[in-house]
Amino acid sequence: MPEQGRVERATGTGADPAVGTGARQAVGGGAEPVAEPVALQDADPAVVKGAQEVAVPHTEPAPVAARRTGLLVTLILGGLTATPPLAMDMYLPALPEVTRSLSAPAATVQLTLTACLLGMALGQLVVGPLSDRWGRRRPLLGGLAVYVVATVLCALAPNVETLVAFRLVQGLAGAAGIVIARAVVRDLHDGMAMARFFSTLMLISGVAPIVAPLIGGQILRVTDWRGVFVVLTAVGLLLGAVVWTRLPETLPPAERHSGGAGETLRAMRGLLADLPFAGYMLVGGFTFSALFAYITASPFVIQEIYGASPQLFSLLFGVNSVGLVIVGQINGKLLVGRVSLEKVLFLGLLVVLAAATALLLMSAGVFGEVGLVPVAAALFVLMSAMGVALPNAQSLALMRTRHSAGSASALLGTSSMFVGAITSPLVGLAGEDTAVPMAVVQLAGALVALTCFMGMCRPWNRRATVEGAEH
Repeated sequence: MPEQGRVERATGTGADPAVGTGARQAVGGGAEPVAEPVALQDADPAVVKGAQEVAVPHTEPAPVAARRTGLLVTLILGGLTATPPLAMDMYLPALPEVTRSLSAPAATVQLTLTACLLGMALGQLVVGPLSDRWGRRRPLLGGLAVYVVATVLCALAPNVETLVAFRLVQGLAGAAGIVIARAVVRDLHDGMAMARFFSTLMLISGVAPIVAPLIGGQILRVTDWRGVFVVLTAVGLLLGAVVWTRLPETLPPAERHSGGAGETLRAMRGLLADLPFAGYMLVGGFTFSALFAYITASPFVIQEIYGASPQLFSLLFGVNSVGLVIVGQINGKLLVGRVSLEKVLFLGLLVVLAAATALLLMSAGVFGEVGLVPVAAALFVLMSAMGVALPNAQSLALMRTRHSAGSASALLGTSSMFVGAITSPLVGLAGEDTAVPMAVVQLAGALVALTCFMGMCRPWNRRATVEGAEH
């Protein structure tokens, strides 16, 4: 379109039309217009000034308002991406207690994690396309409302089967925050700016896995596992209120899809037909399977095999999450723009592969009987490498789509959650007395991810990797 080309030439970014127009949308429900978010801060001053004059007449100076709005949106998106770690990680120290409380085997209790993850995978396939059609706010608010109700029901579950069912609903609803947060980032940013923003989100959302097990461990000191879900309910209510009052709509009506299921399926088919996009999707999915094998198995490995208390497990989990956050910030602040995303992703995959190999050798007894410290060190390295592998895989995939960001985000999230949901039961097949299944799943996931990266993403072909497909 001529207008799109004019905006792209003016800003020098080649960003989506939504970057220039979505930020001028008012907060839903007839609220006052908001200032231009961070996406136009690097644009030509004349373009920015014109946009700000339209968006915020008779208000404070535009640069201050823009910075404030950008920070607020960043915090909200970080909160949305932190919802899954909160739902998963705050509950982790309670898994052994749930096993005893509901008189259920460990493998069945682990299905409560699998059900939540599977729900997040399927929910994204629904919510992502809906956000392309109806905008980002309405599907997000509806998902958060159902999430709160499902979390309350989890706290009241009388048996493990009911808990598994409610965790599935919780995951289905919680998917809205995951998929729409990524779509909003794609609305506002492109290229290297998008990669940097994903790293910033990792800093914010990375706080959740650091504090969630610590909070969960402390909650277990004063109440039982049901109290964990009470706290999660309060978090969901708070996040819903902030989204309702402060998150602007980033997808303007002109950029929405008016078609139904047929158009959605065609958009997804087009994305999957793009070999590099499909490759990055699989890279992210199988890398996430290594991460989720750790999330699912580590409470039993650390506490049951190595005898750690719930509080020590929470501390170790938090330390590993600190490593992920620090490496993610190194990625966003130092590497992006200086080293190609493909090279950094390749390095991250190699480190995950090396850490998983070391864990398998230690778990299999190749080095004799090892204590908690070497195992914890290998898990720290594996988790830290996720700080470059996951955000760069997502960024490289989303760079290949200028439209249907919700559908693209749904495919990325669903593939990760689905692979994780399939592989997570495998870590409990050999019982609670060995860490070998966890290490095998992690090593297999790393190998498949590296194979997909080399075979499908064609990292040696810079042009094929960077040029986005026009979906």
